[in-house]
Amino acid sequence: MTNDHIFYQLKLSNTLTGTKELFTPQKNNAVSLYVCGITPYTYAHIGHARCYTIFDVLYRLLTTLGYNVSYCRNITDIDDKLINRALETYGDAEKYRDLAQKFTAYFHEDLHKLNCLPPTYEPRVTESIQDIIGFVQQLIQKNKAYVHNGDVYFDIASFPAYGKLSKRTRDDMQAGARVAVREDKRNPMDFALWKKAETGPSWESPWGKGRPGWHIECSAMAKKILGETIDIHAGGMDLIFPHHENEIAQSEGLHEKTFARYWLHNAFVNINQEKMSKSLGNFITIRDSFAQAPAHIMRYYLIQHHYRIPLEFIPDDIPGYIKSYEKLCQAFAPYTPLTTEELRQELSKAQPDSLLHSLMNALCDDLNIAKFLGILFEHIKDIPAHQAPAIKALFTHILGLELLPEKKEREITPEMLILINKREEARAQKKWHEADDLRDQLRALGYEVQDKKL
Repeated sequence: MTNDHIFYQLKLSNTLTGTKELFTPQKNNAVSLYVCGITPYTYAHIGHARCYTIFDVLYRLLTTLGYNVSYCRNITDIDDKLINRALETYGDAEKYRDLAQKFTAYFHEDLHKLNCLPPTYEPRVTESIQDIIGFVQQLIQKNKAYVHNGDVYFDIASFPAYGKLSKRTRDDMQAGARVAVREDKRNPMDFALWKKAETGPSWESPWGKGRPGWHIECSAMAKKILGETIDIHAGGMDLIFPHHENEIAQSEGLHEKTFARYWLHNAFVNINQEKMSKSLGNFITIRDSFAQAPAHIMRYYLIQHHYRIPLEFIPDDIPGYIKSYEKLCQAFAPYTPLTTEELRQELSKAQPDSLLHSLMNALCDDLNIAKFLGILFEHIKDIPAHQAPAIKALFTHILGLELLPEKKEREITPEMLILINKREEARAQKKWHEADDLRDQLRALGYEVQDKKL
């Protein structure tokens, strides 16, 4: 399918320009999408869930519109947080690999339950070290970076446009790398591209043993997989500065061309009117959220709040969303959703005054799912029968919601009860590894355990 066959104009709020713009790909119907992934040192939280479900909707929407999407989402599987957690958990920094593998697997399970499609590419930092080293070498050769005692820093004085994404002035900005400010920097805001490591996990480089800085990873992986300029770069708004600002400096400093044409950022999830964060101890993991509501209801809850507006997570609101979802299931129960290709055909001939056309326009208006649902519920009692299969397909193929009837909870068998009791004993004795193994056994039996704080 070419652009000539794409019948709806997608509008996106571009963080870089601060305006809502019509989306146009660089090359015919090919689209490159990069979303910053997790650092798997613990369970992913519902802030992650919001990010990856909303950009899953974007991925699905672009694909449904007929674009050929290359979706890349990285895994930062080497990082100071991983190393420190490995030392705390195992007493061995090299166990960071085991930790990363474990929590990456849990992350994949969580997103699968939320019905997020896997990305086209999911590169890991540890598999991209030579690409990162090559990227840093080129920055040094172009006098965009400098070496000091085994560390390599990006020289922000070499990039006058620094701050254009976050709209910060030089006076307002402070060093934002994941290392403390060092006296050996030329400028306090210069950030680490490569960090000397005399102990712990490290790789050989032209500057001695070390490991990558945080920001350089995404620039190197995006270049290798998607090219020097990508169409859409997305992530949480907490990444605007310094992470995404530094990505721009590195990539545009090296290539002297636009790094990403559209920047999209989802707002925070708040708990008790405060930003959710591990440091405040007010975060909720994705799997813990499934104790509040089934995974499909959590997806419904997360995506229908506009992604650029902060979301206050209030568990008491969940029953209302369950009723709303059940109302949709009931309304569309008689209909079978169209296939993706059938949906495209219906969209291509939908009349401007039709309900289908209005709903699709809402989705294409910067992913305005709240508007989509508002229009739909206005017509819930008189949905045109000939359009219902296509409208149900919008839920299936774009929103990732199957609109299936609620399933009854599984009965707790004696075998499950024995494992549950053993696990509670292990947790009480703080035998965390044993508790995790028992959780995995329960999961294999089709039973998901939701823990409460001891």
